[in-house]
Amino acid sequence: MTASTKEQRRRRALPPALLIGAGPVIFLAVFFAWPVSAIVYRGLVDESGQFDPLGTVQLLGRASVWDIAAFTVGQAAASTVLTLAAGLPVAWLLARVAIPGRTLLRVVVTVPFVLPTVVVGIAFRALFSDGGLLGFTGLDGTVWAILLAHAFFNVAVVARTVGSVWAHLDPRTEQAARSLGASPARAFCTVTVPALAPAIVSAAAVVFLFCATSFGVVLVLGGTRYRTLETEIYLQTVQVFDLRMAAVLSLLQMLAIAGAIAVATLARRGRERALSLRPMDSTARTPRGRQWIGVGAVLALVASLLIVPPCALLVRSLRPRGEWSLEGYRLLAQTRDGVSGVDATLLSLRTATDAAILSLVVGVLAAIAIAQARGRFAWIADGAILIPLGISAVTVGFGFLITLGRLPGDLRSSAILIPIAQALVAIPLVVRIVLPAMRAVNARLREGAAVLGASPVRVWFTIDLPLVARSIAAAAGFAFVVTVGEFGATSFLARAGDPTLPVLIGRLIARPGAENASVALAGAVLLVAVTATVVTIIEIVRIRDVGEF
Repeated sequence: MTASTKEQRRRRALPPALLIGAGPVIFLAVFFAWPVSAIVYRGLVDESGQFDPLGTVQLLGRASVWDIAAFTVGQAAASTVLTLAAGLPVAWLLARVAIPGRTLLRVVVTVPFVLPTVVVGIAFRALFSDGGLLGFTGLDGTVWAILLAHAFFNVAVVARTVGSVWAHLDPRTEQAARSLGASPARAFCTVTVPALAPAIVSAAAVVFLFCATSFGVVLVLGGTRYRTLETEIYLQTVQVFDLRMAAVLSLLQMLAIAGAIAVATLARRGRERALSLRPMDSTARTPRGRQWIGVGAVLALVASLLIVPPCALLVRSLRPRGEWSLEGYRLLAQTRDGVSGVDATLLSLRTATDAAILSLVVGVLAAIAIAQARGRFAWIADGAILIPLGISAVTVGFGFLITLGRLPGDLRSSAILIPIAQALVAIPLVVRIVLPAMRAVNARLREGAAVLGASPVRVWFTIDLPLVARSIAAAAGFAFVVTVGEFGATSFLARAGDPTLPVLIGRLIARPGAENASVALAGAVLLVAVTATVVTIIEIVRIRDVGEF
């Protein structure tokens, strides 16, 4: 075979990124794009199946819809501001201050982000309700409880996203500004803030996205008084049975989410082009003198915002009736209404394991494809992979119910459906953790192995895999803890007799009776313990200088 023939065949061959990315694209097309598109279609047709855009406009024109939309956007914006105010000092502490116990601090900051939202809601109810540690503040049942819970949940997004950039910024630039006469505040505002601005905007967009689609927190803390688009979609589907209104609300929510994702993607692209980074260990300094005051203030903020709510949850679980007791933990093992907490826990662990494996396979293949892609396709795919994280889990679960019955075997009654729905939530996180590590691998190592005759598959297994294995392990852990606590889509799909632990907790907390509340509190503490254990292991094995989480 001549050299020109080989070159012609190479040009005719499909790009490797396209071949590797085919699997993730097919998976996301069937289990994400199709159900979401069906929701869009359902919102544009009437009950007889006729295209009816005027009907959609009439539904959108209702004052109640815009009241809910305004509250959704307003609470998400206020939560984002509150989260930035709390998260930026924590980002500084993680990035620039060398103090003992930084690994433990990262665990404390990260655990709230992967807690089930229903557990976060229960923790803040335990904190603010009558008899709670902060019951005297009167915040129970107010919008402030929702805002604080969202800040608790999302501080890790700001601290880890901004902190990962801040830790690598060259401090000599700010020192040069101070040597020219600038005050510390002016040097910070004119040098450091502009460098961090893209990361801050990106983190703010992601936090807004999470708060706009928050389900468990608003459902538990808002009750019937405060409703967002997410909770209204659930209520319209499960209680009112108005599927078209639910679909129309999903359409409105998608528009807001698309804007947030566009901002996050453009901000990330700007950050990657603008920054010159240094090793993390060379920028952190041991605090001296008055710097300890700032360190102490941030540690106090971490303790009050991130440690007190889980502690309040633990104490409340041990004092369900005002006296110290293990009643909730004993009842957790008993079968009540045909379901026991132990069975729900085992089902949660089993489905989370299946979902983690599925999300790891799809996410790693997607990360390889994006890492090998070039030009505009690469950053479009980088942003597009975030979309499943942005579309609400409730919308996805709703879409599953109206589409997957058309597949052979009717997957709506299959046990694999819940792991698939949970994997959709975890895949973007897997990509966000693994992709930076893959991009950090020196291309010359791959080229050297290829020159020696290794095939692309062998190059990946002998060069890339050993270098990114710890990131893949960390991604697997994150996928597990995110899926074990998934509540939105699972609450749609779980059968009455086979709830996962978060779904069982959500059902029990909505029922009257001290025993139900006691079991729900004990189950929530169990989920916190599982999550904290896995996150601690992740922090030990992860590559510290690579990845946003």
